Amino acid sequence: MEFSVSREQLLEKAQTAASVVERKQTMAILANVLIEVDATGAVVTGTDLDTEISTNMELVEVASGGAVTVPGKKLVDIAKALPEGSVVQFKQDGTQMLLSSGRSRFKLATLPAADYPRLEIRGDLTTVSLAKGPLQDAIGKTQFAMAQQDVRYYLNGMLFSIGGGEFRTVATDGHRLSLYQTPLEGMSAEPSSLIVPRKAVLELARLANSADDTVELAFSTSHFRVAGPTFVFTSVLIDGRFPDYERVVPQGGDHVVRADRKRLREVLLRASILSSEQYRGVRLRLSQGQIDVMANNAEQEEAQESLEVEFVGQDGFEIGFNVSYLLDVLATIESEMVELRFGDSNRSALVLGVGDDAGRYVVMPMRL
Repeated sequence: MEFSVSREQLLEKAQTAASVVERKQTMAILANVLIEVDATGAVVTGTDLDTEISTNMELVEVASGGAVTVPGKKLVDIAKALPEGSVVQFKQDGTQMLLSSGRSRFKLATLPAADYPRLEIRGDLTTVSLAKGPLQDAIGKTQFAMAQQDVRYYLNGMLFSIGGGEFRTVATDGHRLSLYQTPLEGMSAEPSSLIVPRKAVLELARLANSADDTVELAFSTSHFRVAGPTFVFTSVLIDGRFPDYERVVPQGGDHVVRADRKRLREVLLRASILSSEQYRGVRLRLSQGQIDVMANNAEQEEAQESLEVEFVGQDGFEIGFNVSYLLDVLATIESEMVELRFGDSNRSALVLGVGDDAGRYVVMPMRL
């Protein structure tokens, strides 16, 4: 194998493939990335046995093709250290890969490509096409609510729901829930649901940012794959039953607040400075034309600020929340105005962007 590639192309593709490689591996070859070269270019692949990314790499010149694996992190570090605009020559010499650029020379140990594990989707596949923008929005506007290392393993990921001409993403950690829906134009797939692991969601979010206009999503009962013109992303699915999220989303609400999203977020940020570091609680008191935001902590320190709002409901209504959950929602919504709907102080609140029906956000209250 012998070829040359620009430093920028090598860095971009090596970083993409190596992003799924874990620092600690059960198999030595999992620290490597697979490089496959032919006359048309190269494909760089990384995997941790649960997630796999393959990305196309444009080459400057190909003298001879082949396939080999090299250490992923070291390859990325070498590419980072080389000068911008340089060209890197690769030449395989037995069990070593020789890299040269200008006066720099490197030798990397290799392992056989035949031993590199690959993820394969088996069984019947369901396939849908999604535009880049809706996929970015669907993941970006819900991922913050995913659980981390929860014993309820099915919460450590995101629900992809397809059917009825819609694509939905749902995430919850048991204290909050985010839901986003986008139409699938010209698509009437059979209703299907799959739980994508947290790590795969975060990697897919990065890939979606660099994707072209359309990607293809294919999935079976155990795996799913997202393919674009320059990459293929594959992951196992979480085998579990996602909560009935429709039952969690509040309907109606006796108390409704409309506020400027940016100003409300700024008020909450200021109040949060003196909230308890452990519980991060703030209390909201609602009255006609005004919302009072209050916070205190164990040191008897207090913060209070008022904001003019539109309010329909009972004067003096109070409810408490983890301020971090509210701030996450307000940072995700893009509408200028937000609407908060409350039932009573023991029931979850529904937060919406005014004029944007695609996203719905549920936050559970807390006692203060």
